[in-house]
Parts: sequence; C-alpha cells; structure tokens
Amino acid sequence: MTPLPAPSGSHGTDDDGGNRHHGEYKVPGGKLVVADFDVVDGHLAQVSLSGDFFLEPDEALLEINRALTGLPAASSAEDFAAAVTAALPAETVLFGFSADAVAVAVRRALAKATGWHDHHWNIIAPSVLPTHVNVALDEVLTEEVGAGRRNPTLRFWDWEEPSVVIGSFQSVRNELDPDGVARHGISVVRRISGGGAMFMEAGNCITYSLYLPQTLVDGVSFADSYGFLDAWVMAALKKLGISAFYVPLNDIATEQGKIGGAAQKRLANGGMLHHVTMSYDIDADKMVEVLRIGKEKLSDKGTRSARKRVDPLRRQTGLSRAEIVAAMMDVFTERYNATPSELSDAELEAARARVESKFGTAEWLHRVP
Repeated sequence: MTPLPAPSGSHGTDDDGGNRHHGEYKVPGGKLVVADFDVVDGHLAQVSLSGDFFLEPDEALLEINRALTGLPAASSAEDFAAAVTAALPAETVLFGFSADAVAVAVRRALAKATGWHDHHWNIIAPSVLPTHVNVALDEVLTEEVGAGRRNPTLRFWDWEEPSVVIGSFQSVRNELDPDGVARHGISVVRRISGGGAMFMEAGNCITYSLYLPQTLVDGVSFADSYGFLDAWVMAALKKLGISAFYVPLNDIATEQGKIGGAAQKRLANGGMLHHVTMSYDIDADKMVEVLRIGKEKLSDKGTRSARKRVDPLRRQTGLSRAEIVAAMMDVFTERYNATPSELSDAELEAARARVESKFGTAEWLHRVP
C-alpha cells in the first residue's frame, strides 16, 4: 500500500510555532475558498480568507477574518462555520461559497480535513462475486481504509444471481413480496448502509462502492456529501451525453427520470462507505413482482407508476454496460490519478467469513421485523 501523504493544502508542522497554514477548498459547482493563517498558542492568528467567490458587502470579508481569529485550532468544522455565520451582518450575501466552505478550508489548512488529491486512490475493476460477498466486502474494505491498511478505493461490483439488497433499516416483510422472491429465485441480502432496496440481476445495474477516510468530507454536510463524492461520475455521464443531477437526498436522475440512488455508512474507525447503484436495463415488470412499491413510496416522485421511475442507461446512451463502466473508470483515473488494484486473498477471506457470521445469517437479514 502506498503511504497516505500529508494534506497538500496545509503548511506548518507546529501548532504553536506560528508557522503559516494554507488550505483550499473548491465548492462543488461553486467557487474556490482559500484560508491562510498562523497558529499561535493553539489559536488561529492573522487570518486571511481569499478566493474567487462573490461577497457583499466587501467589509464582510474583514468580519469573517475577525470571527476566525482567536478561535482554538482544535475547533470543529461546525464551530468554525457557526462563528462565521454569527459574525456576518444580516444583509450579507455569499455567492459561490458558504460558512461551511470556509470551515472546510480552515480544517484543511490544519490538516484535519483532506482533499481528493491528498490521497493515493486505487480502483478495482468488476469481478463476479456472490451478492453476499459483495455486501460483506463493503464492510471489510471500509474498515481497512479507516484503519489505514488500504488506500482509499473505488470498486465496481459484478454478480450473477438475481438479488435484492435492502437497506440497513428496512423490513424484509414490508419491502418484499415472498411469492415473487420465490418465483424468481431472488437472493435477499441486507447491507450496512441505509436507503432503499436495490433489485439486481446480472447485467441490469451498474454498482460501485467508494471506500474513503472521513477526513475527505470533514466540514461537508451530510446532504452535500452525496454530490461531492459523485462529482466524478456526473462528469463521466456528461462525457457519455447524459446530463445527470441529484434529487435530494440520494437519488440520481436525468430529465427522463431516476437512474440511480446512493447510500452511505460511516464507521467509528474513521472509514466511510459511499455506494451507488444505477439502472442499466431493468426488467421493471419483474421488479414490481419482487418489491412492494407502494403509493407512499411514490408520493413525492411525481409518478404513479413504479415502472416509470426506472429509466435505464442503455436506452439513454445506446452503449453496453461494459462501455459505460469503462468510461466511469477512465474519468475517475484521470481526475484522481487512481491506480489499478485487486482484492487481496485476505480481504476476500475476511468477507467470506463475514458472510458466515453476519451477512448470510437469518439474524442479520431479519434484524428489522
């Protein structure tokens, strides 16, 4: 494993020595925010905020600098953002950035938060594995990244058996039609992240998992972290001629309808899982025979038919699933200098053991009645 470098946006090694600290944060879809300051006796000093953002009135910039000056360097991102917000006059307009963005830049300068290019990224190409093993790998690899034993990694899934992967807090009884499950030979698995059920047949979806340190989203709100972590895939879809966007909280859509959804899980050891499933060529009739998709689920979706919520990528691109995955891998590699990686024997063994002890057990599957 390549050692993880210190954040490139931070200068100075002594929190009390007065060395100048420098941090940068590019707001997704917005502007660049730069924070420069000293740390003296454990507190921020000589704070200077800059960037290509817009701010009215001009004097508000001085108020931001004053609000940050004197704050403990150990403050949380929430503390920094709250101090900035409290100091701004009521008529202040921030365009292209926010108090939260300022907090991220400050935390990066303090080496408490990191950017994409502060890490060596690995990428694992699709390999066919049982769905239970794919789900177990999500937990194992997130733990490995959190413990520093694996570089942050993007992994694409592949599988053969028809499956439904339900969210951590969903009820099997409420989400699945037992007759449809039995008739179509569906393997049902519970994952560690929240969110809704995923109907998956071989070749009908594109699923990927991102394993990262939580420092990458330090100061980024839970809601904003979804779009932040998927900016690269939006760029890949755009390259393929698809203009995609997020529908809060976690749906990915185009003007033609929903194409996917994301889910996350943050572990106590600092690792984080962000994974996405996108529809490629869904058998919508089979899906509604397996899943119980009720009126309440669709009440805010603007459609009365579950079938209309599935708008496959195949129809919008005319490309094979493999071509779309390859384009996504290329964009991620180009953006973040990712290098190829493979699952180790130890990781696969740990995942299979986790299936036996957790993900393949009735206790885990039915933990929500």
